[in-house]
Amino acid sequence: MSDDQDKDSKTEEPTEKKIQDALEKGNTPTSKEAPVLASFVAVLLIGVFMISTGASRLSSSLMHLVDNAGGFVLGNGADAILLTHVLALDVGLFLAPIVVTLAVAGLTAAFMQNKPRLVANRIKPDLSKLSVLKGWKRIFGVQGLVEFLKALFKFSAVSIVAFIQFQSSEAELISAMFTDPSALPETILQISMKLVGGVCIVTIVLVAVDILWSRMHWRQNLRMTKQEIKDEHKQMEGDPIVKARQRSLARDRARNRMMAAVPDATLIVANPTHFAVALRYETEKTAAPVVVAKGQDLIALKIRQIAEENGVPVIEDRDLARSLYAATELDRMIPPQFYRAVAEIICYVYSRNSSSTT
Repeated sequence: MSDDQDKDSKTEEPTEKKIQDALEKGNTPTSKEAPVLASFVAVLLIGVFMISTGASRLSSSLMHLVDNAGGFVLGNGADAILLTHVLALDVGLFLAPIVVTLAVAGLTAAFMQNKPRLVANRIKPDLSKLSVLKGWKRIFGVQGLVEFLKALFKFSAVSIVAFIQFQSSEAELISAMFTDPSALPETILQISMKLVGGVCIVTIVLVAVDILWSRMHWRQNLRMTKQEIKDEHKQMEGDPIVKARQRSLARDRARNRMMAAVPDATLIVANPTHFAVALRYETEKTAAPVVVAKGQDLIALKIRQIAEENGVPVIEDRDLARSLYAATELDRMIPPQFYRAVAEIICYVYSRNSSSTT
Protein backbone atom coordinates (compact mmCIF):
# COMPACT_ATOMS: atom_id res chain seq x y z
CA MET A 1 0.00 0.00 0.00
CA SER A 2 1.40 3.41 -0.93
CA ASP A 3 1.78 6.32 1.49
CA ASP A 4 -1.02 8.25 -0.22
CA GLN A 5 -3.41 5.31 0.07
CA ASP A 6 -2.38 4.83 3.68
CA LYS A 7 -3.10 8.50 4.47
CA ASP A 8 -6.46 8.32 2.69
CA SER A 9 -7.47 5.36 4.85
CA LYS A 10 -6.61 7.22 8.07
CA THR A 11 -9.95 8.93 8.49
CA GLU A 12 -10.40 8.58 12.26
CA GLU A 13 -9.22 11.04 14.91
CA PRO A 14 -6.40 9.72 17.13
CA THR A 15 -7.41 8.12 20.40
CA GLU A 16 -6.12 9.28 23.76
CA LYS A 17 -3.81 6.27 23.90
CA LYS A 18 -2.33 7.09 20.50
CA ILE A 19 -1.73 10.69 21.59
CA GLN A 20 -0.14 9.65 24.89
CA ASP A 21 2.10 7.11 23.14
CA ALA A 22 3.24 9.78 20.69
CA LEU A 23 4.02 12.21 23.51
CA GLU A 24 5.96 9.57 25.45
CA LYS A 25 8.05 8.89 22.33
CA GLY A 26 8.86 12.59 22.02
CA ASN A 27 6.56 13.19 19.07
CA THR A 28 5.14 16.55 20.12
CA PRO A 29 3.62 19.46 18.16
CA THR A 30 6.35 22.06 18.05
CA SER A 31 6.55 25.41 16.30
CA LYS A 32 10.01 26.15 14.91
CA GLU A 33 9.20 29.86 14.83
CA ALA A 34 8.53 30.20 18.58
CA PRO A 35 12.25 29.99 19.51
CA VAL A 36 12.97 32.56 16.79
CA LEU A 37 10.45 34.95 18.35
CA ALA A 38 11.90 34.26 21.80
CA SER A 39 15.37 35.11 20.47
CA PHE A 40 14.15 38.39 18.99
CA VAL A 41 12.44 39.31 22.26
CA ALA A 42 15.61 38.44 24.16
CA VAL A 43 17.70 40.58 21.81
CA LEU A 44 15.24 43.42 22.30
CA LEU A 45 15.50 43.15 26.10
CA ILE A 46 19.27 42.93 25.90
CA GLY A 47 19.47 46.00 23.69
CA VAL A 48 17.15 48.06 25.87
CA PHE A 49 18.33 47.06 29.36
CA MET A 50 21.81 45.53 29.10
CA ILE A 51 23.85 46.71 26.16
CA SER A 52 24.21 50.34 27.19
CA THR A 53 25.26 49.76 30.80
CA GLY A 54 27.32 46.68 30.00
CA ALA A 55 29.14 48.31 27.10
CA SER A 56 29.83 51.41 29.18
CA ARG A 57 31.31 49.30 31.97
CA LEU A 58 33.41 47.25 29.55
CA SER A 59 34.64 50.31 27.64
CA SER A 60 35.60 52.01 30.90
CA SER A 61 37.62 48.98 31.90
CA LEU A 62 39.38 48.83 28.53
CA MET A 63 40.00 52.58 28.52
CA HIS A 64 41.58 52.28 31.95
CA LEU A 65 43.86 49.59 30.56
CA VAL A 66 44.83 51.69 27.54
CA ASP A 67 45.24 54.95 29.45
CA ASN A 68 47.34 53.31 32.16
CA ALA A 69 49.25 50.80 30.13
CA GLY A 70 52.37 51.51 32.15
CA GLY A 71 50.62 50.64 35.36
CA PHE A 72 50.44 46.97 34.46
CA VAL A 73 53.57 44.95 34.99
CA LEU A 74 54.32 42.44 32.24
CA GLY A 75 57.64 41.10 33.42
CA ASN A 76 56.85 37.43 32.84
CA GLY A 77 54.20 34.95 31.74
CA ALA A 78 52.42 35.01 35.11
CA ASP A 79 51.81 38.75 34.77
CA ALA A 80 50.36 38.22 31.28
CA ILE A 81 48.07 35.49 32.58
CA LEU A 82 46.90 37.75 35.41
CA LEU A 83 46.11 40.53 32.94
CA THR A 84 44.25 38.06 30.73
CA HIS A 85 42.17 36.93 33.71
CA VAL A 86 41.23 40.52 34.47
CA LEU A 87 40.16 41.15 30.88
CA ALA A 88 38.32 37.82 30.72
CA LEU A 89 36.42 38.71 33.89
CA ASP A 90 35.29 42.04 32.44
CA VAL A 91 34.24 40.43 29.16
CA GLY A 92 32.50 37.62 31.05
CA LEU A 93 30.53 40.09 33.16
CA PHE A 94 29.43 41.76 29.92
CA LEU A 95 28.50 38.56 28.07
CA ALA A 96 27.02 36.49 30.94
CA PRO A 97 23.67 38.36 31.21
CA ILE A 98 23.32 38.24 27.42
CA VAL A 99 23.96 34.49 27.22
CA VAL A 100 21.66 33.77 30.18
CA THR A 101 18.86 35.88 28.69
CA LEU A 102 19.10 34.09 25.33
CA ALA A 103 19.19 30.67 27.02
CA VAL A 104 16.18 31.47 29.23
CA ALA A 105 14.25 32.75 26.22
CA GLY A 106 14.95 29.57 24.23
CA LEU A 107 14.01 27.27 27.12
CA THR A 108 10.85 29.27 27.81
CA ALA A 109 9.77 28.97 24.17
CA ALA A 110 10.27 25.19 24.31
CA PHE A 111 8.62 24.62 27.70
CA MET A 112 5.58 26.77 26.90
CA GLN A 113 4.79 24.57 23.91
CA ASN A 114 5.27 21.18 25.60
CA LYS A 115 6.31 20.11 29.06
CA PRO A 116 9.85 18.73 29.16
CA ARG A 117 10.32 14.98 28.68
CA LEU A 118 13.44 12.85 28.68
CA VAL A 119 13.06 10.53 25.68
CA ALA A 120 16.01 8.29 24.89
CA ASN A 121 14.58 7.25 21.53
CA ARG A 122 14.97 10.79 20.19
CA ILE A 123 18.76 10.60 20.38
CA LYS A 124 19.08 7.17 18.80
CA PRO A 125 20.41 7.14 15.22
CA ASP A 126 17.65 6.70 12.66
CA LEU A 127 19.00 5.53 9.31
CA SER A 128 15.62 6.09 7.65
CA LYS A 129 16.25 9.84 7.91
CA LEU A 130 19.16 9.36 5.49
CA SER A 131 16.80 8.13 2.80
CA VAL A 132 17.08 10.34 -0.29
CA LEU A 133 13.53 9.47 -1.39
CA LYS A 134 11.99 10.40 1.96
CA GLY A 135 14.07 13.56 2.09
CA TRP A 136 12.89 14.49 -1.40
CA LYS A 137 9.27 13.95 -0.33
CA ARG A 138 9.78 16.12 2.76
CA ILE A 139 11.25 18.93 0.69
CA PHE A 140 8.59 18.88 -2.01
CA GLY A 141 5.69 17.68 0.14
CA VAL A 142 3.15 19.67 2.14
CA GLN A 143 5.59 20.27 4.98
CA GLY A 144 8.24 21.54 2.57
CA LEU A 145 5.72 23.89 0.95
CA VAL A 146 4.72 25.27 4.35
CA GLU A 147 8.36 25.86 5.31
CA PHE A 148 8.95 27.65 1.99
CA LEU A 149 5.92 29.89 2.54
CA LYS A 150 7.10 30.70 6.07
CA ALA A 151 10.57 31.57 4.81
CA LEU A 152 9.07 33.74 2.05
CA PHE A 153 6.85 35.49 4.58
CA LYS A 154 9.78 36.14 6.93
CA PHE A 155 11.96 37.49 4.13
CA SER A 156 9.20 39.74 2.83
CA ALA A 157 8.17 40.95 6.27
CA VAL A 158 11.72 41.69 7.43
CA SER A 159 12.47 43.47 4.16
CA ILE A 160 9.37 45.65 4.46
CA VAL A 161 10.01 46.42 8.14
CA ALA A 162 13.66 47.25 7.43
CA PHE A 163 12.71 49.50 4.50
CA ILE A 164 10.11 51.38 6.56
CA GLN A 165 12.49 51.71 9.50
CA PHE A 166 15.38 53.02 7.42
CA GLN A 167 13.05 55.43 5.63
CA SER A 168 11.83 56.84 8.93
CA SER A 169 15.38 57.01 10.35
CA GLU A 170 17.00 58.53 7.27
CA ALA A 171 17.30 61.96 8.88
CA GLU A 172 18.87 60.49 12.01
CA LEU A 173 21.44 58.56 9.99
CA ILE A 174 22.42 61.62 7.96
CA SER A 175 22.69 63.86 11.02
CA ALA A 176 24.77 61.21 12.81
CA MET A 177 27.48 61.70 10.21
CA PHE A 178 28.01 65.27 11.45
CA THR A 179 27.78 64.67 15.18
CA ASP A 180 30.23 63.46 17.79
CA PRO A 181 31.46 59.94 16.86
CA SER A 182 30.95 58.81 20.46
CA ALA A 183 27.19 59.26 20.00
CA LEU A 184 27.10 57.08 16.89
CA PRO A 185 26.86 53.72 18.73
CA GLU A 186 23.86 54.95 20.71
CA THR A 187 22.13 56.06 17.49
CA ILE A 188 22.83 52.74 15.80
CA LEU A 189 21.55 50.89 18.88
CA GLN A 190 18.28 52.85 18.91
CA ILE A 191 17.66 52.24 15.21
CA SER A 192 18.53 48.56 15.60
CA MET A 193 16.14 48.14 18.53
CA LYS A 194 13.34 49.77 16.54
CA LEU A 195 14.08 47.34 13.72
CA VAL A 196 14.09 44.34 16.08
CA GLY A 197 10.85 45.56 17.69
CA GLY A 198 9.15 45.73 14.29
CA VAL A 199 10.41 42.27 13.40
CA CYS A 200 9.07 40.96 16.74
CA ILE A 201 5.59 42.27 15.96
CA VAL A 202 5.60 40.59 12.55
CA THR A 203 7.01 37.37 14.01
CA ILE A 204 4.21 37.20 16.59
CA VAL A 205 1.72 36.80 13.74
CA LEU A 206 3.89 34.14 12.11
CA VAL A 207 4.29 32.21 15.38
CA ALA A 208 0.54 32.23 16.06
CA VAL A 209 -0.17 30.77 12.62
CA ASP A 210 2.72 28.32 12.89
CA ILE A 211 1.60 26.99 16.29
CA LEU A 212 -1.91 26.44 14.95
CA TRP A 213 -0.57 24.74 11.82
CA SER A 214 1.91 22.52 13.70
CA ARG A 215 -0.78 21.20 16.05
CA MET A 216 -3.23 20.58 13.21
CA HIS A 217 -0.54 18.84 11.15
CA TRP A 218 0.55 16.80 14.18
CA ARG A 219 -2.97 15.52 14.86
CA GLN A 220 -3.44 14.82 11.15
CA ASN A 221 -0.31 12.66 11.13
CA LEU A 222 -1.63 10.77 14.16
CA ARG A 223 -4.93 9.90 12.51
CA MET A 224 -5.80 6.22 12.52
CA THR A 225 -7.55 3.75 10.31
CA LYS A 226 -10.67 2.00 11.55
CA GLN A 227 -8.69 -1.23 11.75
CA GLU A 228 -6.06 0.43 13.95
CA ILE A 229 -8.77 1.61 16.33
CA LYS A 230 -10.20 -1.91 16.49
CA ASP A 231 -6.75 -3.38 17.13
CA GLU A 232 -6.07 -0.82 19.85
CA HIS A 233 -9.43 -1.56 21.47
CA LYS A 234 -8.61 -5.26 21.44
CA GLN A 235 -5.22 -4.57 22.94
CA MET A 236 -6.67 -2.46 25.74
CA GLU A 237 -9.78 -4.47 26.46
CA GLY A 238 -8.51 -7.87 25.45
CA ASP A 239 -9.50 -10.10 22.56
CA PRO A 240 -13.29 -10.78 22.84
CA ILE A 241 -12.78 -14.46 21.97
CA VAL A 242 -10.14 -14.87 24.65
CA LYS A 243 -12.21 -12.97 27.19
CA ALA A 244 -15.28 -15.08 26.40
CA ARG A 245 -13.19 -18.22 26.88
CA GLN A 246 -11.89 -16.90 30.18
CA ARG A 247 -15.42 -16.12 31.37
CA SER A 248 -16.51 -19.59 30.35
CA LEU A 249 -13.67 -21.18 32.30
CA ALA A 250 -14.47 -19.00 35.32
CA ARG A 251 -18.12 -20.08 35.18
CA ASP A 252 -17.09 -23.71 34.92
CA ARG A 253 -14.81 -23.41 37.94
CA ALA A 254 -17.54 -21.64 39.95
CA ARG A 255 -20.07 -24.31 38.92
CA ASN A 256 -17.75 -27.13 39.94
CA ARG A 257 -17.07 -25.44 43.27
CA MET A 258 -20.80 -25.06 43.84
CA MET A 259 -21.49 -28.71 43.08
CA ALA A 260 -18.70 -29.78 45.43
CA ALA A 261 -20.33 -27.78 48.24
CA VAL A 262 -23.83 -29.27 47.78
CA PRO A 263 -23.16 -32.50 49.77
CA ASP A 264 -22.27 -30.37 52.81
CA ALA A 265 -25.43 -28.24 52.59
CA THR A 266 -28.02 -28.26 55.35
CA LEU A 267 -30.96 -28.21 52.97
CA ILE A 268 -32.04 -27.35 49.41
CA VAL A 269 -34.92 -24.95 48.74
CA ALA A 270 -36.29 -25.77 45.29
CA ASN A 271 -38.90 -24.81 42.79
CA PRO A 272 -39.58 -28.32 41.44
CA THR A 273 -37.70 -27.93 38.17
CA HIS A 274 -36.63 -24.32 37.63
CA PHE A 275 -34.73 -23.07 40.71
CA ALA A 276 -32.65 -24.60 43.50
CA VAL A 277 -30.75 -22.89 46.35
CA ALA A 278 -28.45 -24.87 48.66
CA LEU A 279 -28.11 -23.46 52.20
CA ARG A 280 -25.65 -24.41 54.93
CA TYR A 281 -26.33 -23.38 58.50
CA GLU A 282 -23.69 -23.83 61.17
CA THR A 283 -24.74 -22.08 64.37
CA GLU A 284 -21.24 -21.93 65.78
CA LYS A 285 -19.80 -20.23 62.65
CA THR A 286 -22.46 -17.99 61.11
CA ALA A 287 -25.43 -16.02 62.41
CA ALA A 288 -27.59 -16.98 59.43
CA PRO A 289 -27.65 -19.64 56.69
CA VAL A 290 -25.09 -19.24 53.91
CA VAL A 291 -25.82 -19.82 50.21
CA VAL A 292 -23.31 -22.45 49.02
CA ALA A 293 -24.91 -23.16 45.63
CA LYS A 294 -27.74 -21.97 43.45
CA GLY A 295 -28.86 -22.60 39.92
CA GLN A 296 -31.59 -22.47 37.34
CA ASP A 297 -33.05 -25.14 35.04
CA LEU A 298 -30.36 -27.76 34.30
CA ILE A 299 -28.08 -26.57 37.09
CA ALA A 300 -31.02 -26.64 39.51
CA LEU A 301 -31.76 -30.23 38.51
CA LYS A 302 -28.09 -31.12 38.99
CA ILE A 303 -28.10 -29.59 42.48
CA ARG A 304 -31.18 -31.60 43.38
CA GLN A 305 -29.65 -34.78 42.01
CA ILE A 306 -26.44 -34.38 44.03
CA ALA A 307 -28.43 -33.47 47.15
CA GLU A 308 -30.64 -36.56 46.85
CA GLU A 309 -27.59 -38.77 46.26
CA ASN A 310 -25.98 -37.42 49.45
CA GLY A 311 -29.09 -37.38 51.62
CA VAL A 312 -29.47 -33.61 51.78
CA PRO A 313 -33.11 -32.61 52.41
CA VAL A 314 -34.85 -30.96 49.44
CA ILE A 315 -37.75 -28.69 50.40
CA GLU A 316 -40.00 -27.51 47.61
CA ASP A 317 -41.25 -23.94 47.98
CA ARG A 318 -41.83 -22.22 44.65
CA ASP A 319 -41.97 -18.58 45.81
CA LEU A 320 -39.18 -18.86 48.36
CA ALA A 321 -36.84 -20.66 45.93
CA ARG A 322 -37.40 -18.06 43.23
CA SER A 323 -36.91 -15.17 45.70
CA LEU A 324 -33.76 -16.66 47.22
CA TYR A 325 -32.26 -17.23 43.78
CA ALA A 326 -32.88 -13.61 42.76
CA ALA A 327 -31.82 -11.91 46.02
CA THR A 328 -28.81 -13.89 47.27
CA GLU A 329 -25.16 -14.28 46.35
CA LEU A 330 -22.86 -17.26 46.62
CA ASP A 331 -20.93 -17.65 49.88
CA ARG A 332 -23.00 -14.89 51.49
CA MET A 333 -25.58 -15.09 54.25
CA ILE A 334 -29.19 -14.78 53.23
CA PRO A 335 -30.79 -11.31 53.61
CA PRO A 336 -32.74 -10.62 56.83
CA GLN A 337 -36.11 -10.67 55.08
CA PHE A 338 -35.72 -14.43 54.56
CA TYR A 339 -34.76 -15.26 58.15
CA ARG A 340 -38.25 -16.21 59.30
CA ALA A 341 -39.18 -18.33 56.27
CA VAL A 342 -35.85 -20.18 56.21
CA ALA A 343 -35.85 -20.63 59.99
CA GLU A 344 -39.24 -22.40 59.78
CA ILE A 345 -37.88 -24.73 57.10
CA ILE A 346 -34.74 -25.50 59.11
CA CYS A 347 -36.85 -26.24 62.21
CA TYR A 348 -38.98 -28.54 60.10
CA VAL A 349 -35.92 -30.34 58.75
CA TYR A 350 -34.37 -30.69 62.21
CA SER A 351 -37.63 -31.98 63.67
CA ARG A 352 -38.03 -34.46 60.82
CA ASN A 353 -34.49 -35.70 61.29
CA SER A 354 -34.95 -36.08 65.02
CA SER A 355 -38.21 -38.00 64.59
CA SER A 356 -36.63 -40.29 61.98
CA THR A 357 -33.72 -41.09 64.29
CA THR A 358 -36.04 -41.99 67.17
